[in-house]
Amino acid sequence: MAVKEDWTEKYKDKVVSAKVAISKIRRGTRILLGTGCGVPYHLVQELSKNAREMADNEIVHLLTIGNTPSADPEFQNQFRHNTFFVSDNIRSAVAEGRADYTPAPLSDIPFLFRTKRIPLDVALIQVSPPDEFGYCSLGISVDITKSGVEYADLVIAQVNERMPVTYGDSFIHVKEFDYLVPFTEPLREFNTPDVSERKNRIGEYAAKLIENESTIEVGIGTIAKAVTKNLINSGVQDLGIHTETFSDSIIDLIESGVVTNQKKSINKGKVTASFAMGTKKLYDFVNNNPLFEFRETSYVNDPAVICQNRKMVAINSALEVDLTGQVCSDSIGHAFYSGIGGQVDFIRGASRSEGGKSIICVKSTALQGTVSKIVAHLSEGAGVVTTRGDVDVIITEYGHASLRGKTIRERVLSLIAIAHPDFRNGLLEAAKEMKYVFEDQVPFLARGTYFPIEYEAITEAQMPDGPISVRVRLIRPDDSDRIKDLFYGLSEDSIFFRFLTPLRSLRRQTLQDFYRVDQESDISLVAVAENGGEGEREKIVGAGRYLLNRSKNQAEFALLVKDEYQGRGIGTFVLNQMMRIAKSKGVNAFIAYVHPKNVAMINFIHRTGKLIESRLSIEDNQYTFILRL
Repeated sequence: MAVKEDWTEKYKDKVVSAKVAISKIRRGTRILLGTGCGVPYHLVQELSKNAREMADNEIVHLLTIGNTPSADPEFQNQFRHNTFFVSDNIRSAVAEGRADYTPAPLSDIPFLFRTKRIPLDVALIQVSPPDEFGYCSLGISVDITKSGVEYADLVIAQVNERMPVTYGDSFIHVKEFDYLVPFTEPLREFNTPDVSERKNRIGEYAAKLIENESTIEVGIGTIAKAVTKNLINSGVQDLGIHTETFSDSIIDLIESGVVTNQKKSINKGKVTASFAMGTKKLYDFVNNNPLFEFRETSYVNDPAVICQNRKMVAINSALEVDLTGQVCSDSIGHAFYSGIGGQVDFIRGASRSEGGKSIICVKSTALQGTVSKIVAHLSEGAGVVTTRGDVDVIITEYGHASLRGKTIRERVLSLIAIAHPDFRNGLLEAAKEMKYVFEDQVPFLARGTYFPIEYEAITEAQMPDGPISVRVRLIRPDDSDRIKDLFYGLSEDSIFFRFLTPLRSLRRQTLQDFYRVDQESDISLVAVAENGGEGEREKIVGAGRYLLNRSKNQAEFALLVKDEYQGRGIGTFVLNQMMRIAKSKGVNAFIAYVHPKNVAMINFIHRTGKLIESRLSIEDNQYTFILRL
């Protein structure tokens, strides 16, 4: 049974005004500030008011929210900020050389304090009022603040009645504080802007990659908001949360029942996080709520901890991505814009997770569409946060590129396919100059997305070992090696009947003809078996194509299904999907030319019920079939 300690007298001894507390800070010391919306705003303002008594004081923080007068040019002889993340209110000071940026993953920062690579003299933090046992809660900011309290020589805490009480590793006894400054004020708030159509499409693609029972890192900002919005309508179930930070959008995930945390591998039943940034609605939601467990970044961001979550999905953002997969997330050229944050921690943790994946989200363009964010090479001075060896999935509003385990050539084609159409062929020419792709690589003809959700469909095929899922989708330029695998898996008869010649090898030009279509008047589809194990390469088991004759408004079509998958409904499903697409575009009929000995195809066409005309040409040695759509 817990025994109450008579802490009240000690508490009274420690209570002082902000002015008195700040006066205890010596010149030339290093001062840690609490993080984000948990920043002790009253103490920060008093620190600036007392600037004339300071000299060469370094202010260290992860990120701050709101007005930060100590970063103003007039105080540069008194204060110099050193940030682990370049937020809006400190960006100009960093750019002008009046503040420093220390790049470090979040998991590493408590280690820097503990080993005194970054020794702390003072910690200015914000806490809830003490409970009956004398314990205060760090509330929405445990992150690096907890270790700051542990390793700083002088700890000054603003006691704010509006700071939520949170559970996990957030409690500190009043005896650990040197001074307590009671001052109640609203917490800083972080309001996420409305989600644009482009970002909503990115969120839609990301949500599609998240499976039932996954544990996700959601983060803050409009991308996170877009992902959570789309997850609610995706039908996914039993998600868990393990994330460094989160915002208001998490409430909708929880209240909708999408997030239950019941299938998490560790910290089951809990939202595991390090800090929160949102509005009063969020702060009220986490207050005294045992669903939430706040811990230090040394735990939350540790890849060895993250990877213990089965199906861990890390979702992060980028400023630009080059054609090899290098991700820049902290700078625009030489100018530092944000920070490493937890991106590397979660990407590496997710990569080691059973069934895990990491996703980088980035808009395809910037500056009103004049600049591509998929680039041939990173801007001069741009920092590589996620290496090409760590990258997994990149998403833009034009689709997703899966890069893990792919060659440079495959990566280039995948990334160009999700770049803005205005920049695709320029990127292709740059890739040719750098010898990343073949010199005769055909241009990208499609002007839209290679990932139109309305063109996708899933069916089930019965195989000897049981049913498998087969997804039919548009073909993409990066499918070339998978098409080649399909070709070399065909029987000689299947090759002859498809190409009407006994090919022994597949010429690159013939291969490129499969995907050299504009996906508007001409369409190519592939059927992809989705029964592979974790990380298995996509397997194309069938393909279909139609080419439009505009003068007759008829489209010539052809089908190809791998031999062992024939007779299982895949060809019928692909043809029906092609017909549906063609009919939506106003095409009147399909036409097929079939070798007389291709009995299987002839019977297949008759079974469609769409045949309106057939004729045999002795001279050409082929049947002509016309099907009404």
